[in-house]
Amino acid sequence: MAMFFKGDKVEVCSKEEGFLGSYYQAKILSPLNDNTVYRVQYKNLVEEEDQTRPLVEIVSADEVRPVPPPVTFTKATQVFHYLDSVDAFDNDGWWVGKITGRLGSKYWVYFETTRDEIAYPVSRLRHHLEWRDGHWILANDTFF
Repeated sequence: MAMFFKGDKVEVCSKEEGFLGSYYQAKILSPLNDNTVYRVQYKNLVEEEDQTRPLVEIVSADEVRPVPPPVTFTKATQVFHYLDSVDAFDNDGWWVGKITGRLGSKYWVYFETTRDEIAYPVSRLRHHLEWRDGHWILANDTFF
């Protein structure tokens, strides 16, 4: 498991019902209990009581991962294929889904956790990467 320090930019994987399969950008405010939990401040989520303040939470270390590396594409190569695993940026976070089709410049993404299928422009999609044993793994098991 990776160790994070104050100021590190991370993503937090939600384990809450209705939010499974979503990742939210955050910053480590402080590691706690020998790095078994972290106090984080979210980039796009706000406090319910005061929506001008970023949401701060204590999260388990197994919910935290580094921010995925940018995958650089040219317009000619920025394509997704049927059933590619992707993350779609929606509702302030990245949601894991599968490409189910393309219409014009938009890709249709199916989300297993909600059973929704939504069209997104390529600018709101990224290839889904998993963080395992200190490496980024693409859906086809390519290491980064």
